[in-house]
Amino acid sequence: MTAPRPTTLEDAATLPAPTAETVLGRYVKGEDSNPRSAADREKIMQNMRFGAEFSDHMASARWTADTGWTEPKLLPYGPIPLDPSANVLHYAQEVFEGLKAYRHADGSVWLFRPMFNAARLAASARRMALPELPAEDFMASLVDLIRADQEYVPSVEGGSLYLRPFMFGDGAGLGIRPSESVRYMVIASPSGPYFTGGFAPVHIWVTREYHRAGPGGIGAAKTGGNYAASLLSQLEAKAKGYAQVCYLDAVQEANLEELGGMNVFVVRKDGRVQTPALTGTILEGGTRSSIIQLLRGEGRDVQETSINFDKLVEDIRAGEVTEMFACGTAAVVTPIGKLGFEGGEVELQQGDVTQWVYDTLTGIQYGRLEDKHGWMYRVL
Repeated sequence: MTAPRPTTLEDAATLPAPTAETVLGRYVKGEDSNPRSAADREKIMQNMRFGAEFSDHMASARWTADTGWTEPKLLPYGPIPLDPSANVLHYAQEVFEGLKAYRHADGSVWLFRPMFNAARLAASARRMALPELPAEDFMASLVDLIRADQEYVPSVEGGSLYLRPFMFGDGAGLGIRPSESVRYMVIASPSGPYFTGGFAPVHIWVTREYHRAGPGGIGAAKTGGNYAASLLSQLEAKAKGYAQVCYLDAVQEANLEELGGMNVFVVRKDGRVQTPALTGTILEGGTRSSIIQLLRGEGRDVQETSINFDKLVEDIRAGEVTEMFACGTAAVVTPIGKLGFEGGEVELQQGDVTQWVYDTLTGIQYGRLEDKHGWMYRVL
């Protein structure tokens, strides 16, 4: 069987990353730096909730059509001055990324596949008519911010420093056109598990009323508008007692696509693992890519294909599908325990494949298992 061709993002993710020492110091800390006291920082680290508190600094750089990228610096974390007519507020010209810094047992700090995030940020920027940030500058912003705020990288099991790079048009003036002024920033949040229950099955509502993206749209870009469009269906799902929403394709309204913020996998009784194919309406995830590589490395038949939802329900009820799980940077791997939909629901058990994927992936990220793929990047 011929091995599947790597995607453009996977190819970019394998490019050599500049070492931390070669990019260190591009984002300089100013004299206005005012870090928290050790006591205040400790209060935050004792009660880590995803995206609730942030470290002392944020990385920042500017772009204009005339000057290109300039002004790389580390600023105190705080409000951003923004003109009321800024492009992002009216036309949503914005992209973002998400990745984590992990502390290993020896105290060192590592990132997981940051070149994938650099490539995806650039791809999202192209789709949203924003300038591409060079990969070296992306890496430098992460290295300098993490080193400046290294005390915020947790040492507890399951903890990490979640990093949120983002880019937006801040040019002033109304008019539907690409902004001639752009700002790039990175903020960091010390975080525990994404789901408060940790690694435990979640219940998913499959909506037929709403769609995440359509052909030719922006579904493959990591941009805020995709997530804003998911908020109403997310509220409705929670009102029904479900933690997340899963979307079907917008054309046939029949095939699984992804959750609001995670990709999805199906494990069949015969050992095959399936995940929706990348059709241009699904965000290509680094965690998804890594899981596919791990499973294929173990000899598993992993199929990137169309997954008809009605047939999936039949197969779950018949025992032909034994497990499902979702994956993404924030939650890593999450077992799916129940699918709800108009007219019924089906339940699944947390299985061995999901557990193995979770244990293997987190084992690599936290340095407990050998990194055979060269995915980990040392920051300090």
